[in-house]
Amino acid sequence: MSGEGQNRDFNSLGMLTKKNPDWLELAKTCVCFANAQGGQVLIGIEDGQQDPPAGQKVDPELLTAIHRRVGELTVNVTIAVEINVSSITGGEYLEVTIARSASPASTTDGRFYHRVGDACKPLIGEDIQRLLNERNAQPWETLTSLGVPRNRVDPDLLAAFIVAIRGSDRVKESVKEKTEDELLDHYLLAIDSELTNLGILCVGRREDRARLGSAPAIQCIRYDAEGRKINKTPWDDHTRSPMQLVDSVWRNEGAFQETYEIPDGLFRQQVPAFDERVVRELLVNAIAHRPYTQRGDIYLNLYPDRLEIVNPGLLPLGVTPQNILHQSVRRNPELARVFHDLKLMEREGSGFDLLYEVLLSQGRPVPQIREGTDRVEVTVEKQIVKAEVIDFLAKADKVYQLRQREKITLGLLAQRDAMSARELCTALELSDVSELSPWLGRLLKLDIVRQTGKTKGTRYFVTPKILRDLEFPAQTSLARIEPHRLDALVQEDVRRYPGSSIGEIHERIGPEVDRRKVKSALDRLCEGGQTRKEGEKRGRRYWPGEQ
Repeated sequence: MSGEGQNRDFNSLGMLTKKNPDWLELAKTCVCFANAQGGQVLIGIEDGQQDPPAGQKVDPELLTAIHRRVGELTVNVTIAVEINVSSITGGEYLEVTIARSASPASTTDGRFYHRVGDACKPLIGEDIQRLLNERNAQPWETLTSLGVPRNRVDPDLLAAFIVAIRGSDRVKESVKEKTEDELLDHYLLAIDSELTNLGILCVGRREDRARLGSAPAIQCIRYDAEGRKINKTPWDDHTRSPMQLVDSVWRNEGAFQETYEIPDGLFRQQVPAFDERVVRELLVNAIAHRPYTQRGDIYLNLYPDRLEIVNPGLLPLGVTPQNILHQSVRRNPELARVFHDLKLMEREGSGFDLLYEVLLSQGRPVPQIREGTDRVEVTVEKQIVKAEVIDFLAKADKVYQLRQREKITLGLLAQRDAMSARELCTALELSDVSELSPWLGRLLKLDIVRQTGKTKGTRYFVTPKILRDLEFPAQTSLARIEPHRLDALVQEDVRRYPGSSIGEIHERIGPEVDRRKVKSALDRLCEGGQTRKEGEKRGRRYWPGEQ
């Protein structure tokens, strides 16, 4: 049984069998799941466990009690409850399945909650309004408000769609065998006698797509080094389906076909200015995850050193720039399903993983995400930070067949020489160092990466032997210096330059050593009597101690 996460929560059976059962807590959890993507609450599994205790029995009367109390304490929450038996321990547990709510769910006292990762977060202020806006009684994709008959399709778009679906290895044979009409129903492109908004987007006629008002339109604008607009190419005539739009922008915007050279030993290597996988993934994300109840064009702002993609609307509720690498919410699930089956989109939740993997393998920084008041911006740098990382990661992958998360982690460490556990967590958008294990994967076991220090002082770096074996031209750096050696270096600096501030000491030792590490070394030396400090805060100075 998999553990807790975005769609699953564990609770002890005691929450319902004690003298005062936690019905409010269960109700709150059900509201969280209903306002997210739905989920399960497994009651009867203790903290840190994945199965119920052996011999545990569940009172069948709890089934009726849960239905009744959750119904009394929540609004717009639909649940199903059953008793299951673990195949591992034989113990019984309750499984409460919560459906995704079409309308905003709340507790009966008017409180709203939303599931983010493995936590239940209260919604306040503007977030409640966002929830109300995003939870219509019927999703925008399946509305038939324009009244377009199902036979009013663009024959070329429909033919291209049918051929692509039947040629995709992501589509089951039973689906490929369906007729054209059956495929329209299967992908919710039509309902009864009319095309849905999704159907108009994908296979409808140009004039009907324009009538939608929010069909995707793209403006590609080039700027010079001073930020002056020098060229604009629009894709706003609504002649293309979303799928064709992605392909047309990639093939017809000249900047995406540009390459430049980087040194490669005695030769020079041609590198694309912008990787095709990155551009396509960003375009697909912009089209698939935008709110179609809000108008606005997608902008591709091309600068000499970067690409900015600006999408109207905010991120889906529960997704932030700080958790986008891990959190996945499909705002338009049926459009996302079409994109996935046509092999234009990766599986759910893996799009930004791909961006990180590709950009780091090319020696480039990871994408930067910003959320404004009414838009989301994603920036991809054109410049390569470390050209030697490209060859190094390619060789490491060939030798060790690295997994995606291992490539991402190794790419970050190769670019920065060494990183503390906290720095690595920040780069990977993790909330705690305990979550690093899946990202380090086999890197420590295979001795590709090593660690020094403990707890908060833990640092990770690429093993020097691996760097030599794979001919990575790394420079000698103090970034991986061990604490006792740093203590000696700081003590010697203070002996030579008595009365120095921490900033002066840090500057002399070198910027590759984190300032916090220098501060920790000074604290250890002062505690041991090797140095002494005078003054407070910015006026503090350090002097040799009595020892």
